[in-house]
Amino acid sequence: MKKVAVIMGSDSDLPVVSKAVETLGDLGVPVETHIMSAHRTPDAAARFAENARENGFGAIICAAGMAAHLAGAIAARTTLPVIGIPICGKSFGGLDALLSTVQMPSGIPVATVAVDGAKNAAFLAAEIIAVDDADLAGKLDAIRAAAAEEVMEKDRKIRERGQNA
Repeated sequence: MKKVAVIMGSDSDLPVVSKAVETLGDLGVPVETHIMSAHRTPDAAARFAENARENGFGAIICAAGMAAHLAGAIAARTTLPVIGIPICGKSFGGLDALLSTVQMPSGIPVATVAVDGAKNAAFLAAEIIAVDDADLAGKLDAIRAAAAEEVMEKDRKIRERGQNA
């Protein structure tokens, strides 16, 4: 199975990023976590991206706040799928990070999840890897089925209480 890299711009992003790491772990997807900066360690980030495919990665998740150039800097150096997690900041509530992550030039895509959307980043990375992994695809199908059943159970309960609109 391919690995997923989870790269954060700062250790202050760890509370959000840990949700992606945990979700991937629950799915049995190998994860490698790093702290790199598009601005402070650009050479290390570039080397990582350029060698990621050869090092067994199938997708890269990048989390950053404020200027949030990390996902774009990584995507510029690899054709592996890159998923950006904009991190909520103090000044603009994550809008700055969202716009910096989602507004990429043609040919350098970054799939972008919601602000602080680490779980969805993990699920998206797993779905990408599951294209060639039937066991992982089965796990994802089971999670979707369980989520649907949970909603249907809530619907049954509310109807039993007679709370129809």
